[in-house]
Amino acid sequence: ILIEASPEVVWGVITEPEQISRWFSDEAEVDARAGADGTLTWKPGGRGGDKEFDAIVPIRVVEAEPFRRFSFRWNHPKGAGPDENNSALVEFSLIEEADGTRLRVVESGIDAVTHDEEGKARYLGSHEHGWQKHLGEMLDYVASKPRGATR
Repeated sequence: ILIEASPEVVWGVITEPEQISRWFSDEAEVDARAGADGTLTWKPGGRGGDKEFDAIVPIRVVEAEPFRRFSFRWNHPKGAGPDENNSALVEFSLIEEADGTRLRVVESGIDAVTHDEEGKARYLGSHEHGWQKHLGEMLDYVASKPRGATR
């Protein structure tokens, strides 16, 4: 998506807990540095839009290159450290353009968190819908910020 804001503004939107909770999860505990553990929390009837969905999802930051790249792993088994064999990877790439910042979001490694075709189809459908919804909310959130605001 193209966001009418600088990479510095978009970086804050995807890495700062108080901003993440304006477009993605209901609560966030995130430290934008490689190796940091955190959580994303969705509450029933909250940002996820599901009256039943209640989850605290552990994440581990993989890459944090300010204003360029941010990635984390999630959906790994409880009690296990996330790696390429047991978790999905979410990657945000920021590219400065004349009209703002091109943000590319890729979630990969789904085969590592699902164990059959039905589970994979459910995961893909749920996450494709979720990312579309949340990225739309991100665009609305950034558009509502005063011009020149960094927070």
